[in-house]
Amino acid sequence: MKIGYPCINNGFECRPSRTFRLDNYSEDILRDKVSGNLDCLEKILDWNSDKGLLFFRITSDLIPFGSHPVHELNFADEYAETFQHLGEIINTHSMRISMHPGQYTVLNSKDEDVAERAIAELQYHADILDALGLDVKHKIQIHVGGVYGDKSASMQRFIQRYTKLPPAITRRLVIENDDVSYSVADCLEIHDEIGVPIIFDNLHHACLHNEEKEAEVLQQVSGTWGTDDGIPMIDYSDQEPGERVGKHREHIETNHFHDFLQTLESVNCDADIMLEIKDKEKSALPALAVWKELQS
Repeated sequence: MKIGYPCINNGFECRPSRTFRLDNYSEDILRDKVSGNLDCLEKILDWNSDKGLLFFRITSDLIPFGSHPVHELNFADEYAETFQHLGEIINTHSMRISMHPGQYTVLNSKDEDVAERAIAELQYHADILDALGLDVKHKIQIHVGGVYGDKSASMQRFIQRYTKLPPAITRRLVIENDDVSYSVADCLEIHDEIGVPIIFDNLHHACLHNEEKEAEVLQQVSGTWGTDDGIPMIDYSDQEPGERVGKHREHIETNHFHDFLQTLESVNCDADIMLEIKDKEKSALPALAVWKELQS
């Protein structure tokens, strides 16, 4: 099991996600941002490996405007040595990497232009992981998308578009249950047709479910991951007390996390856990300590 957190380290002054306004676009500004982002990513990876936090989600903003038509920089070639070096850090320390395109990456949109932009965004993410020299255990996760008044038709639209994606994308693509539209059961129905692996999000499941117990769906979701995919990935968070349902907690509740790890153990589910907790590394360190205590 690997434990990690997404995108930035709050203890660092740098951010691997520096971008700029499209109105100000120039290749000089782009190169400055890309160089700074890659340098910062290296610092975070080094810090994570030193602390034993071996799962990390790379920000989608690593390359500003990476999938935008204005972008003509071949970042994989221009920064090939840097990407190779970063990939060596990841592989040397047996780290695992994921990426998660933003909310506007909607593969099942009824608007063909939106869907085309989603495909371009997925290709950009795949290009980053390929440039790092990472195998297919390193994944790109997305939500199924919108319902548009007809869930069955929207699921079929996702399936049809998925089947037309290039292998460079499908070999890395995984879907996750969300908190409003698509439950684990819905994702399993999609998996049954196209074989896409499923990430289980515990907080989303608490918000949207069909009365299934966590242990039950963990077993089901675990079975969607093939040998080449690696062990399942899980998104974990706690509900922020007193806030709207589904809001992620500021800091991890270690007793809850302890119980979740025991649930995983009870169904013999090995998984890598991404902590979607707002204070990121500040929660990842005590979470890692909880896991180590259970192993002792």
